[in-house]
Amino acid sequence: MEPENFTSRVTEFILLGLTADHHLQYVLFVAFLIVCIITWLGNLTIIITVILDQSLCSPIYFLLGNLAFIDLSESSVTVPKMLWDLASQHKVISFGGCLAQMFFFHFTGGAVVFLLMVMALDRYVAIHKPLHYLIIMNQGTCVGLVAGAWLGGFVHSIVQIALMMRLPFCGPNILNNYYCDVPQVIKLACTNTFVTEMLMFSNSGLLTTLIFIILIASYTIILVKIRAHVTEGKMKALSTCGAQITVVCIHFVPCIFIYARPFRECTADKALSALYTVFTPMLNPLIYTLRNTEMKNAIRKSLKRVLLSGR
Repeated sequence: MEPENFTSRVTEFILLGLTADHHLQYVLFVAFLIVCIITWLGNLTIIITVILDQSLCSPIYFLLGNLAFIDLSESSVTVPKMLWDLASQHKVISFGGCLAQMFFFHFTGGAVVFLLMVMALDRYVAIHKPLHYLIIMNQGTCVGLVAGAWLGGFVHSIVQIALMMRLPFCGPNILNNYYCDVPQVIKLACTNTFVTEMLMFSNSGLLTTLIFIILIASYTIILVKIRAHVTEGKMKALSTCGAQITVVCIHFVPCIFIYARPFRECTADKALSALYTVFTPMLNPLIYTLRNTEMKNAIRKSLKRVLLSGR
């Protein structure tokens, strides 16, 4: 039979969720709802502040605003469904909904990865070519780089979905997770998936690991340059790079653990997935605002304007 005939046999997947304990589920619902609210408030604050505050005209803040937008998008792919399942106990997702969730999850996740590369490039130019920084990183360049990040995420995701749609699904439909992702779904296929797994591994695991190594090496070079040659604004440059390195680590380490290994179930998978999908989009704005004096001052001014206008 053709693969599509097999695929039609599975119309939905059952998600086991984070835990089977009903009392713990309600606790997790409240906790994750609070995290979700903080995520939205934090990222929206950054986006609005970058748009409205004229003092944040540097390219790094344009990129930071776009990172906040992607974080909002990424959080919206899995968290609402997870909260619904925790509250309703009805942990079912349709086959089409599962594919859509995987597509948008890897779309936004891939866009974040490529945008973090763009932000590292921005810091490299700022430190190594300070006199030509605004010329090189002009508005057209920044817009093009951000568009390239979204395009990279789209290509990465569409490859994953194209490979997944070729597989026949005719048997078990239980996913030991709270959202649809490649490592769990691919194991439910009614065929030998070794070749597909290797392709997925190359597209996600190896690529993520390679980019992580490149980013860490790049930031190491940047930090050496700052330490040896930068005198004016050294602390600001170190703070900005430190924030970006922190974000890179909390984003890439869970991804590498999940995707850069054979697709086998591990007890730590759910905890790392929660860190990656729920907490990372919340931590990014906190890290950047707490370590960036200009951003903190701009947020204070925006809040004052809002409070004064409301009187």
